Amino acid sequence: MKEQIVTILRKLISPSMRFELRKALAWLWDIGTRACFWRWEIVRFKLREDSAYDILYAGRKKQREFVKVLLGGQAQGNETRLKLQKSDHTVLVSDIPTLGALYVPQYLSAVVPLSRSIDEITAKYNAELRRNLRKNRTRYRLKQALNDDEIEIADRDMLQPYARARHGSAASQIATQEVQRVAKTAGRLDLVLLEDEVVACHLGCVVTRAGKRYWSTVRFGYPDTVFSDNKKLREINSITTFMALEWAIENGFDYYDIGTCLARPDDGLLEWKRRRGGDVDTLGNYGYLFIQLPKVGAARFLWETPLFAVEGKKLTLHLGVPDGPSDEEVANRYREMGFGGLFKIYIHCARTPGDALLDTLRSRYSHLKSPPVLESIVST
Repeated sequence: MKEQIVTILRKLISPSMRFELRKALAWLWDIGTRACFWRWEIVRFKLREDSAYDILYAGRKKQREFVKVLLGGQAQGNETRLKLQKSDHTVLVSDIPTLGALYVPQYLSAVVPLSRSIDEITAKYNAELRRNLRKNRTRYRLKQALNDDEIEIADRDMLQPYARARHGSAASQIATQEVQRVAKTAGRLDLVLLEDEVVACHLGCVVTRAGKRYWSTVRFGYPDTVFSDNKKLREINSITTFMALEWAIENGFDYYDIGTCLARPDDGLLEWKRRRGGDVDTLGNYGYLFIQLPKVGAARFLWETPLFAVEGKKLTLHLGVPDGPSDEEVANRYREMGFGGLFKIYIHCARTPGDALLDTLRSRYSHLKSPPVLESIVST
C-alpha cells in the first residue's frame, strides 16, 4: 500500500515541484537545527593573526570551524568566550539574521548553460585545457556501473578515498546505501576508463528546477594512484568533467551542474569550475551565515575576505577597495572573479573610485551575455 501511495504521488507531483519540496524540507531542517540555542556559543577570534578585525561568532559550536574555512581563515586556537559586545572593527557572524547583515550562502554550484554547442563552450577554455582535451579525449571512455559489486568497488576505492584525500578525516562521506540509490534510480554512476584501466568515476543525478533539467555532479572519485599524482589528477579530472558535460549535452539537458563547493570567491575549486564555463548558482545550497560588516574598515575587510551574498533569489558579490593598493593591484586582485550568474557587484571603497578602475572591473564581466550591475559604496 505504501509503495502504491508513493507511486501515485510521484505521478501527481511534477519533478520541479519535487525539487521545491526537497528544498523546503532542507530549509526547515536547517532552521530547526539553528533554533537549538542550547548548542550555541558566543566566541571571538581572528581569521588571521595579522588581521585588524575580530570575528564575533554567535551560533552553533559545531559550525565554528566551518565559519573559519568559509571566510578563508586559519585555525588560531585562541578563541575567547565572551558576552555579545562589538567594537568598530568587529565583524558579527551569526546563525540567525541580524539587522543589516549580509545573507551569505554556505555553498554554491557551478552551472554550465547548455544552450550552446560544445565547441562554443570549450572556446572559452584556456589554451592549455583545450590542448589537453584535443590530445587525450579519444583515449578515454565511459562505462556505466550497473551491478552492486561495481558500485561498491567504485565507492570504496575511489569516492571515499578521494574525499578523505581532499578533506581529511572531517570529509563528508556519502552513505553506501545512498550511492547505490543514486546510481540505480536517481541518476547513474559512470566509470571512466583510460584504455582498459578504470581511473575515475562520476556519480551524477537528475535535478529538475522550474521546468529545466540539470545533469548534476554529486561526486567525483579517483583511486590513490591518480589523486597522489598531481599531474595525472589534473589531466584525468579535466577529462572526467568534460565527459560529463558531453553526456549532458547528448542527453538533452538544459544545464550541467559541475557540483557544489564552498561559497568563497577566493576558493580555488570555484575558480577551476568558472574556467570550465560554470556560472555561480545557489542550486544545492540550503544554509546561510549572516554577516554584519565592521563599522570601520569594511573596504579593507572585504579586500581580505570578499563575500557572496543573496538578495531575494539573486546572487551578489561584495568586493573591497581600501586605501593603499593601486588600480593595477586592484585589477590583479580580482582577476579571477569574473563569475557569471551574478546580479550585482558591490564595490566597497575607502575613497570614490575613478572611472578607469570601474571600467577595468567591468571588463572582467564583458564576456557575459548579462553582465552584473556594478555599484560603488564609499565607506569609512
